[in-house]
Order: sequence, then C-alpha cells, then structure tokens
Amino acid sequence: MPAPAAIEVAPNVWRIPAAPFDFVNIYVFVDDDGQVTLVDTGTKSASKRTLAGLATMGRSIDDVTRIVLTHAHGDHAGNAARMAELTGAPVSIHEVDAPYARDGIAPPRDPTTGGGRLMNRLGRRGNGFPAVIVAEEFTDGQILPISGGLRVVHTPGHTMGHVSLLHESTQVLVTGDSIWNLRKMGWGIKAFCQDLKLNQQTAYVLGELDYRVAAFTHGPHISDRARERVRGFLADAAAKNK
Repeated sequence: MPAPAAIEVAPNVWRIPAAPFDFVNIYVFVDDDGQVTLVDTGTKSASKRTLAGLATMGRSIDDVTRIVLTHAHGDHAGNAARMAELTGAPVSIHEVDAPYARDGIAPPRDPTTGGGRLMNRLGRRGNGFPAVIVAEEFTDGQILPISGGLRVVHTPGHTMGHVSLLHESTQVLVTGDSIWNLRKMGWGIKAFCQDLKLNQQTAYVLGELDYRVAAFTHGPHISDRARERVRGFLADAAAKNK
C-alpha cells in the first residue's frame, strides 16, 4: 500500500512526507478561515508531493498564504522559492539564517567534523539551493500569527538561526532538525551541523516545553507520550556525555 500523501497529526495540523520513508517532512497549519501555512518546503523537487499532500487535505496551492522555514538548508528551504512563486505567499525565517536563504546557500558546516569540512569544500555545488525572497525575519519567542499562534523557539546549532516551533493550541512541537526520528530518536547527521555541540546543548529546551505531539522534520511524528520520550532521549544523551 502506498504511503499517504498527508497525515493529520492534530486538528488542522498535517504532515506531508516530502521524501520517501519520511526522510523529509513538510508541516501544514490550517487556519479556521482555510488559509494554509507551510512549515518548510522540502527539496527543490518536492512540488509534486506538496500538491498531492494538499489535495489529500482537501486544499490546494491557492490556499497557501504563508511559508515559514525552520532553517536555511536545501532539504527544508530548497523548494521555498518555487512555492513562493506559485502561491505569492511571503517567506519567513529567523533573522540569523535570513541572509543565507536570500543567497541560496546553507551556512558553513562544523569544521571540527570530517564531514563538515568536506561539505564546506563543496561550496555552492554541495550546499546551494534556489535563492529565496525573504519577506519577514523573526526572533526567539515571537508568536507568529498562524492558526492561533505559533511560537518561535530558537534552537541554534544545526544552523545558528535554526528554530523549533510550538503550536500551543494543539500542543504540537515542530522540532526542526534539533532532533531526528529516523528509525529511532537521535541527533542529525554531523556533516549537516554548523555547530554540533551547540545543537546538542540547545536541544535540551525541547524537554522543558509543554506538548503532546513531537513533529520531526526527519522521521515520523510521535503522539504517544511524546514529551516523555523526548525527555528520555535527552536524559540518555546527557548521561552518555558525562
């Protein structure tokens, strides 16, 4: 049986798998008036999956009025320029990552890792994506006017402008790339991080927030004891680092 094009994770909150095996996810928030916000856009080839997901939800590209990016990496912002062109929707991103989104290139990778050094040597060829017209730059703690309020939680490290997003009315936390959930919960690929140690430090704030659904941008979401399971992972990771 083919995987569904969109999965409802909470009332008016959906996950669109933008790559096979839930490797990359787009999240969709629907306002009461039908306006649609995309959180991340997948790679530059994700348009077909995005349209199919919206159709499964009973929505279309014409309903998309906002695009929010968790950070400026090609697997999250790669299709933002195309989606903005198709919809006319403004794109928002944290102020630190905004210059990279506008330039269409990921921030530098962590030079303390071999993979990070290799990615840096690839330059634009390995780190570029279509440049994005950024309409809004947001900051930590800001409440975005999306579906009753989407709170920005600055979790730097994966990139310095990386954010997680908390939708308090449905208790859904979009983790961004602070934590992945491929096969099991864990840290993201080291070569993708701008500052690996900082990523692991700031992720601990996710254990202190109040939510019932952990919505990962890599891997399936968790709705069964989500906060407890995230806190358990963080506690185990802290113990291993002692």
